Amino acid sequence: MKKRSDPRHLARVKAVKALFANSFSEGKSTSTDLSQKVLANQTKIDKLIAQNAPAWPLSQIAPIDLAILRLAVYELQFSTKKEPYKVIIDEAVEIAKQYGTNSSPSFINGVLGSIIKKEGTKSS
Repeated sequence: MKKRSDPRHLARVKAVKALFANSFSEGKSTSTDLSQKVLANQTKIDKLIAQNAPAWPLSQIAPIDLAILRLAVYELQFSTKKEPYKVIIDEAVEIAKQYGTNSSPSFINGVLGSIIKKEGTKSS
């Protein structure tokens, strides 16, 4: 069982925090390599999120949920590291439980599940 002290989990949390902070101050340098990679692919990532959460325009998604989704979509579709998609989704849901609202985990799980069904994944 994974622990919150796992270095991969801590790196993801740090990246989510940097992406969250970036949503309030566009153009500000983020603090992690992972968050920089997400931002480099943000246009493509946001397009996938918008296509798979059509009832929720990006501007209406809570900033923390959007940061978590962006990181998870990056890991699923653009990362060169090959993590199983179930691990990525589980991590995203766990981070949502820790930092999001009560509805965040199910929303994030639904969007990511939709992306996997429609788009497939490059990390399975």
